[in-house]
Amino acid sequence: MSDSDPAGSGERPQPGVHGVRVGRIAGIVITLDWSLLIIFALITLALAGGLLPAWHPDWGPVTVFLTAAAAAVLFLASVLAHELAHALVGRQLGVTVRHITLFVFGGMAHMEGEPRTWRAELGMALAGPLMSLALAAAFLALAGVVAGPMDIDPEDPVKSIAGLGPVATVLLWLGPVNMLLGLFNLVPGFPLDGGRVLRALLWGLTGDLLAATRWAAGAGRLFGWVLIGSGFAMILGAHVPMLGSGPVAGLWIALIGWFLNNAAIMSLRRVVVEQWLGGVPASRVMERDFVTVPPDLSVRALIDEHLIGTSRRVFPVVEQGRLAGLVCLADLGKVAPEAQARTTVAALMTPLAELKVLAPSDKAGEALDRLTEHGVNQLPVVEDGRLLGLVSREDILTWLAVRRGGVGLRS
Repeated sequence: MSDSDPAGSGERPQPGVHGVRVGRIAGIVITLDWSLLIIFALITLALAGGLLPAWHPDWGPVTVFLTAAAAAVLFLASVLAHELAHALVGRQLGVTVRHITLFVFGGMAHMEGEPRTWRAELGMALAGPLMSLALAAAFLALAGVVAGPMDIDPEDPVKSIAGLGPVATVLLWLGPVNMLLGLFNLVPGFPLDGGRVLRALLWGLTGDLLAATRWAAGAGRLFGWVLIGSGFAMILGAHVPMLGSGPVAGLWIALIGWFLNNAAIMSLRRVVVEQWLGGVPASRVMERDFVTVPPDLSVRALIDEHLIGTSRRVFPVVEQGRLAGLVCLADLGKVAPEAQARTTVAALMTPLAELKVLAPSDKAGEALDRLTEHGVNQLPVVEDGRLLGLVSREDILTWLAVRRGGVGLRS
């Protein structure tokens, strides 16, 4: 559901949303991460180089490749449907999901905060796997319709499949794959959907979200380490039941295990931070000791007078007492050294209209979510056009370290 689903599962450890936005579905922005090309290539090559030639030895290479590519695209569409199910059910249960990203390990339905009740968590978590299982049944039923009556020889089932056309073959492959996708995500390890189901049930029984998250994340880490161990065993030549053997498959299984282990850690850390921050306003954690610059200041003067000899990396641009934009260290690289004296800060800054800003009453937990979601380092705190302060992830974690001991938050 959520925010980091291997092949369509769990929570939100991703720092920001990157990739190509391809459109909206039901008002939800769909983004394709560049890493998605890896899984597309792996599926296409695996089908074109092994399964399809074995099923259809009489097919030509063009037919094999096009069928494999179509199967890969439809698989990714299935993952998108899985995530959309999470998002749309979550919307009905009060969870805001504004965008979905597909990436190498599956999909992410980016939630704005955690579900507010265990029932909302449970309903949203189950929606994805149920969609995958429904798709499995639909693909297999369609395969039967397209293929027509078939006499399967139990002694040689591949021989019966050899007579199928490309459409029926793709549908026949998508059915079991979606079934495995749905069942895999029901493994009770956070942040997989099954782990969220486990957390919802524990949350409902104990009334303690943090304790439920600790137990579910522990199960997720355990499952991740099982996959890592299984992957290395496969790399060394062992045959692992249900996973198979071989170095390529083993490496992929180990990477998924590593991703799940890290996702579980980050998911737990996020919940701990949100619990500790509670109702702390952004104005409580913001930096007030900032240096502003006027829009007509030259880039050379900014460097000489404000940047060199300090650790500051961002400067608010203020005009007539009101915030006009921000200029950052990275912006300075856009100007050639010989042009710095005649280029003003206004030409480089990110204008206020394009900035993500906070109100002083916004919660620090919301600020941390926005910093992560938008992949930025600072957020200005603005009231009636006036800059009150800047909030960074470091500011929030420093506040936590002082107030709560900051156990494990910086690692």
